[in-house]
Amino acid sequence: MTKLITLLLIGASNGLIYAVVAIGLVLIWRSTRVVNFAQAAMAMFSTYIAASLIDRKVPYFLAFILAIVFAFIMGSVIERTLMRQAAKGTPISSVIVAVGVLITLEALAGVIWGANLRNFPSHFSLVEIKTGGVKLGISPFDIYIFVAVLVLLLALVYLFQYTKLGMMMRASAFAPEVSRLLGIRVGRMLTLGWALASAAGAVAGMLAAPRVFLFPNNMDAVLVFAFTAAIIGGLDSPVGALIGALVMGISLSLIGGYLGSDLENPGAFVILVVVLMARPQGIFSSIAERRV
Repeated sequence: MTKLITLLLIGASNGLIYAVVAIGLVLIWRSTRVVNFAQAAMAMFSTYIAASLIDRKVPYFLAFILAIVFAFIMGSVIERTLMRQAAKGTPISSVIVAVGVLITLEALAGVIWGANLRNFPSHFSLVEIKTGGVKLGISPFDIYIFVAVLVLLLALVYLFQYTKLGMMMRASAFAPEVSRLLGIRVGRMLTLGWALASAAGAVAGMLAAPRVFLFPNNMDAVLVFAFTAAIIGGLDSPVGALIGALVMGISLSLIGGYLGSDLENPGAFVILVVVLMARPQGIFSSIAERRV
C-alpha cells in the first residue's frame, strides 16, 4: 500500500509538470489553431536563462520572474517574425517552422551553455516530508509545484472564460475574419497567445529541471507526454489538459513502478489510442462538429 501511495503522489507531481506544458499547447491551439512543437525548446531556453541569472547571484524568485518575462518576449518575437509568415502558406508550414524553431533553440543552447548535464536549484527541499517517522511520499518541492500549477491554471481559466481579452483571443482563433470586422486586432491576439504559452512553458521548464536536470533537449520527453495529455483532455480545454496530464503522470508512474520504466513510453501510446478510439475529440473538448 505504501508503494502504491508513493507512486500515486510521484505520478501526480510529474503530471502537474506535464500539465503546464500541455496548457501551453492548448493556449497556442486556442489562439492560432497551431500545435506548437517548439514548446519544449522554448521552455528549456528560458530555464537556461533562469539558471544563468541564479549563477550570477540573482535571487531564485526574481530569476524565476525574469525568465518568465524573457519567455513572454521570446514567444511574441517568434510569432511575429516566423509563425505569422508561415501562416500565409499551407497548414503544414506552421508545423514545419515550429519544428525548425525547436531544433534551432536546442542547437543554440548547446553552443551557448554546452551540452553537459547541470543542476538547477529547486529552492524547496526534494526530501520527502516525514510525520511521526513515516514518509508521506511528497516533498516541499511537490507542494510548490502544486501551488504554482494551480495558480497558473486558475489565472488562465479566468482569462479565457471571464475576461473580454480572453473572449477576443478565442474569437480570433475560431473566426478571424469576423473578428476583424468587429474591430478585434487579430494579429495582436495571436501574438499574445504565443507569448502566454511561452511564459507557461518557462514555468514548466523551471519546475521540471530540478528533477530531470538541465541540458539542451531535457524537455523533449516532457513535450511528448504533455502533447498526449493535451490530446486526451481535448486541445481546446485547459482543465482537460490538467486532467489528461494527471492521468498520464499517474498512469506512467504506476506502469514504471510495477512493470518497469521501459514500458512507460508504450504505455503512454496505449492510453492515447484508447482515448482516441473512445472519444476522438478528447474527453473535455467543447468543440462541436461543423456542418456545411
